[in-house]
Amino acid sequence: MDYVGGYTLALDMTAGDIHCASKKKGHPWSVAKGYDTFCPVSAFIEPEKIDPSDTKLWLKVDDTLRQNGSTNDMIFPVPYLISYISHIFRLEVGDVILTGTPAGVGPVKPGQTISAGIEGVMEISFPVVERK
Repeated sequence: MDYVGGYTLALDMTAGDIHCASKKKGHPWSVAKGYDTFCPVSAFIEPEKIDPSDTKLWLKVDDTLRQNGSTNDMIFPVPYLISYISHIFRLEVGDVILTGTPAGVGPVKPGQTISAGIEGVMEISFPVVERK
């Protein structure tokens, strides 16, 4: 994994209502993921601070734990994902790969606060606001 420059914590948000409507119509649902602020990304994390084979991740909404998992739970290990992706796309310095999410995905509402973290490494938090 010498080719990995570092890691980051990212939240890949989705507008569930748009996602479902697009899928029903047979339209691409990527539009449900492209809104401003829908992918907050943490500061850079040095590679030696992360064990990609067993990193604990969590997410809370208003202090209620919604997601709690580990990279150890993933179907494919991180090195395999990087190898697979690099055979399809050219990966360059600064590229970010989002690998998935633990169980517990659910809706959020304006006024709530989302907090997420990598156990023992970092934590991020932000408010949910209505887009105008």
